[in-house]
Amino acid sequence: NYSCFGGLPHCCPSGAPNMLSSSISSRDVEQQFTQNPQGSFTFTVGHTSYSLNFSTMTQSNHITGLQRKVRRRPKLMKVISCFCRLSATLTPPAPSSSQIGVVAYRWEFMGDREQWTEYQAHVCSFDSAAIERHFQFNQQGKLHFRINRHSYTLDFSSMHQVNNDIGTRRAVRRTPTHGIQLNSTQAQWQFLDINGAWTDYSKRKCSISSQEIEFQYQLNPSGTMKFSTSSFSYELSFSAMTQRNLSTGTTRAVRRLNQ
Repeated sequence: NYSCFGGLPHCCPSGAPNMLSSSISSRDVEQQFTQNPQGSFTFTVGHTSYSLNFSTMTQSNHITGLQRKVRRRPKLMKVISCFCRLSATLTPPAPSSSQIGVVAYRWEFMGDREQWTEYQAHVCSFDSAAIERHFQFNQQGKLHFRINRHSYTLDFSSMHQVNNDIGTRRAVRRTPTHGIQLNSTQAQWQFLDINGAWTDYSKRKCSISSQEIEFQYQLNPSGTMKFSTSSFSYELSFSAMTQRNLSTGTTRAVRRLNQ
């Protein structure tokens, strides 16, 4: 494991003598990663040179050829600090007296058998809680992670994950698991389909249901939310009551029916 990712001033990749000064620090590595998440660069420890490959998340000893896995983890306190500073702009309107609790979210991707599968820390680099922290920090950003030998990119803006090795693209969804309770009013959300008929939002067709739309609407009636189908990503605007295809730009009317 690459010890300088833990923030130590002296990095000692396995195979190098202890306490040899490295030519890079965690901050240097992060700067290179930010500039090119799929790139690579070289560094030295003592008289030994190494290369670090971000796309495969490995480091290679140029003399022995030995490869080691590398991982990138957020510093939790820094994420919390940044989130607190941004809370004034990121926090939705306060819930009413009929709403209680703190919201937790589950992050899932569409699996091979057309079933939603939750991200788990023992399978990939991040679980739902870690993904949610990154999402709150930058809701238009991207998150890079690994599952076994493959590297992936999770795009918050399009709510998709992409296998960086073979290009497979899968829908991703974010759903509340517990916390704020919906008001007693139940509503059905529909969009005006291409055939001119009003069609219910359903998880049989897309990544969200009417209940989840209503949940977000009650949190912020003037906000937006993103969702996806097997082919496209969309943005639903509560203020305009429209949905927009983020690829084609096609806009369709949306309505909310009280039941």
